[in-house]
Amino acid sequence: MALTAGIVGLPNVGKSTLFNAITNSKVLAENYPFATINPNVGVVEVPDERMEQFVEYYKPKKTIYTTFEFTDIAGLVKGASKGEGLANQFLANIRETDAICHVVRCFEDENIEHVEGSVDPIRDIEEINLELCLADLDTVQNRIGRIAKKAQTKDKDAVRELEVLKKCEAALEEGKSVRLLSLNEEELALLKNYSLLTAKPVIYIANMSDEEIAEPNANKYYALVKEFAAKENSECIAICAKIEEELSGLSKEEKQAFLSDLGIAQSGLDQIIQAAYHLLGLRTFFTVGEPECRAWTFKDGMKAPQCAGIIHTDFEKGFIKAEIYSYEDFMQYHSEVELKEHGKIRIEGKEYLMKDGDIVFFRFNV
Repeated sequence: MALTAGIVGLPNVGKSTLFNAITNSKVLAENYPFATINPNVGVVEVPDERMEQFVEYYKPKKTIYTTFEFTDIAGLVKGASKGEGLANQFLANIRETDAICHVVRCFEDENIEHVEGSVDPIRDIEEINLELCLADLDTVQNRIGRIAKKAQTKDKDAVRELEVLKKCEAALEEGKSVRLLSLNEEELALLKNYSLLTAKPVIYIANMSDEEIAEPNANKYYALVKEFAAKENSECIAICAKIEEELSGLSKEEKQAFLSDLGIAQSGLDQIIQAAYHLLGLRTFFTVGEPECRAWTFKDGMKAPQCAGIIHTDFEKGFIKAEIYSYEDFMQYHSEVELKEHGKIRIEGKEYLMKDGDIVFFRFNV
């Protein structure tokens, strides 16, 4: 699925360092604003312990994890909504993403300049949120100006759209993000074409020092960010971007040993990838066997033929049925012979809604 999360934040908060970890690439990460100008795009594997179980059992010739795309976007600054500096490009890059990973600085370091001169994560969050609100307000008001006359003619679609836009306008004027409004599916559909920045779901990433990451709750800044995120039902993840970058160059075994030494159960990077994946309603089904074990990404709510089409369009066109069993049943019985004997392999038709963790064999005819 071609969905992307954009990494945003003020300059010098650790975005590019985190991106280096995400892609194990070496994009420019310097101690001055605008070190990143063109957005860097990286594709990462989504960590999934279920795949590890399949690999251990089948010992396949090929293993393919599902993937997710991240975009590293240059640091946003005051005046972005007015087009100052490189703002128009930055805002356009954010608009093209499906979710936002907002990196916030939660560490003190006199050797790393802060664009505002001091560490204050809530101020930083509100500064970026305000710029995004102002940019959206401009978009909404421009549309209102164009549709208002049509609404006066009692055109039902125009009247409904104007009502939704007015609701958004009132919120944005108060500095409130569109994602925090109680909008129904019809209203969300009306807004979809505008790609509003503040309508995108957000994960807050608290970047702290390597000395504090083992006990993130002891970090006063993290506590503030966590509280802020909770108020808007957003997720907050504590990381040390510097450590994540170091981990990215290690083997899986070395990485686990490193984390154990630090007293950390799971890397912040793995948490971010999984959180972003699920935030966008992405789920995983599997095809398994000795030739290949593969994870496939699908959107929550998709039916069996649509998921068959992810593998190949012919699978969807000629869909007959799907033979499906769950990951939990696989872990209990392992072999397909045992699964069949216990009635755990189901035959599903065209109306079946796929579930995360389904193991599938599609039957088709073209």
